[in-house]
Amino acid sequence: MNVIVTKDYQEMSMKAFELVKKVVTENPSAVLGLATGSTPLGLYGEMARDHRENGTSYRDVKTVNLDEYEGLDVTSDQSYVYFMRENLFRHLDIDLKNTNIENGRAQDPEKECARYNALLEVMRQDLQVLGIGSNGHIAFNEPGTPFDAQTHVVELTESTIKDNSRLFARIEDVPRRAFTMGPKNIMNAKKILILANGANKAKAVYGLVKGEVTEQLPASVLQRHPDCTLVCDEAAASLL
Repeated sequence: MNVIVTKDYQEMSMKAFELVKKVVTENPSAVLGLATGSTPLGLYGEMARDHRENGTSYRDVKTVNLDEYEGLDVTSDQSYVYFMRENLFRHLDIDLKNTNIENGRAQDPEKECARYNALLEVMRQDLQVLGIGSNGHIAFNEPGTPFDAQTHVVELTESTIKDNSRLFARIEDVPRRAFTMGPKNIMNAKKILILANGANKAKAVYGLVKGEVTEQLPASVLQRHPDCTLVCDEAAASLL
C-alpha cells in the first residue's frame, strides 16, 4: 500500500485530485468509483475548479457510486444520488446517463443488488475512491462483513448512524438500512484511492495499514490490493 501523509485536509484533497485527474487525463472514458460523505468534498471541489478553470472534460467518463440509503432517491436531499449531483456532477460536463448508483427505492432489494453486481462486472472501476469509517468500515461494509460479499443491503450500526447524523436534522431521520457495494466489488477496481482525515480516524487508519487483515476491520482487506493508495492528513496518520 502506498501511503501519502499530508499536512491538512486541503493538501489531502489536492493530492487526491492529482491522482484522479491523472486517471481521467490518461483515459477520458475512465470508470470512476465514487464515494459520498464529508471526506471527498474537498476532492470534488478541486475537480469542479479544475473543470471550470482548465476545461478538463468528463463528457465520456462513467461513474459508479458505492452506496445509497434504502428508501431514498433523488427527490430527497439526504440521498446520495442528490449529494453527488449537487456536490460534483452539476459542476462538470458529465452526462448524468453515465452516472450509476443503487436505486434506494427499489421494490425488490435482492433484484436491485443483482442488477448492480451485473453492472459492475461490465463497468470495472479504473479508480475507486473510498473513505474510511471510524470503525474501519468502507462503503457501508460494517465490521463482520465477509470479504467475498458483493452488493447487498446492510443494517447500519449505531456508530455509523451517529457518524452520519450530522448530515440530518435529527438522528431519528437517518435511515437504518442501505445498499452498498461489497468488499469484492471494491477489490475488483484496478486502482483504489482511500482518503482519511482527522484524529478520530487514526485508529482505523492504523488497522488499515498495519493491522491484521480481518473482517472485523473491513478496510484491512485493502492490504491485499495490488494498487492501493492511502492519502491522509497528519492527524489521521498519528498512530502510524
